[in-house]
Amino acid sequence: MTVASEGQLSAGSLVDHYRIVRRLGEGGFSEAYEAIDERSQVRVVLKVPSLAIIGDPQTFERFRRETAIARRLDHPNVQRSLDVGDDRSRPYLVLEYVEGETLRQNLRGRLPLGVDEAVGYGRQLAGALAHAHAHGIAHRDLKPENVLVTAEGQLKLFDFGIALMAGARRVTWRYLNDRLGTPDYMAPEQIEGKRGDQRTDVYALGIMLYEFLAGQVPFVGDNALAVMSQTVHDPPTPLHQRNRAVSPPLGAVIHKAIRKDPEERYQSAEEMLHDLEHLDDIDLAQFVLGPERAGSTMTDRRILLLGGLIGVGFTLFIVLAVVITILLERR
Repeated sequence: MTVASEGQLSAGSLVDHYRIVRRLGEGGFSEAYEAIDERSQVRVVLKVPSLAIIGDPQTFERFRRETAIARRLDHPNVQRSLDVGDDRSRPYLVLEYVEGETLRQNLRGRLPLGVDEAVGYGRQLAGALAHAHAHGIAHRDLKPENVLVTAEGQLKLFDFGIALMAGARRVTWRYLNDRLGTPDYMAPEQIEGKRGDQRTDVYALGIMLYEFLAGQVPFVGDNALAVMSQTVHDPPTPLHQRNRAVSPPLGAVIHKAIRKDPEERYQSAEEMLHDLEHLDDIDLAQFVLGPERAGSTMTDRRILLLGGLIGVGFTLFIVLAVVITILLERR
């Protein structure tokens, strides 16, 4: 029997009653392994913090918080915690093993997606986020790399390593910038150094839906700084200009989600999920139009209103002209 050393774990190593099968990958401050629970013979994922952070109180607190968050959540579109908190020889988190690939891997060569598939993915992720938000948790790092896809097309949100939990004290983390990685899905407030909240998750989901349907994220640059500058200052290209199959209601939902001001977005994933599930019932007049709104197109109601105003103005002009003519003839 090979017992795990304090370094990287190898196939066949034993961590308490978990037998290591293979290394799955490495994150910003931990490593993930496929393992077998020798008590139940169930496949699991062990997420083991790297030795570098165990000695750092602030970064290790992040790992402890992720463990607490995982235990709070129980949703079909969130990777489930199997952690029972029993005595163990070293820190680690036990998660369900998901047979599949990351959403990023799944999307390669397939973009843009069909509208039905894109909306289906959006609904699954909105449901996962709504569940997390209802438990006081904001993920803050939503992107295709942090979503798993099963062979049946079920999405599983994972990696709550930088999640924010309501009521928890703020933890300053020196690895945060490296951990965030690509700025493509970061909300403007994150780029400006703010903590972010559930509306930050709404923004990231909107960017992902835009990417699903346009074939690319709305802001593209030669480097991260260029992308961040566009995110903060520039309006996105209206989605319908990139994909004519996107209906006005769907475009309106996505553009509302990615507005730069958090106060103008959906205030929760639950609100966004509702609209994604009721696209046929959406009244476009409820969406304020502008350079970064629903494709900068006028709704039928607005067209009728404008037409009415023009008609009234023309009528008033004719009446005024007639009155002036009569007055002149009487002089």
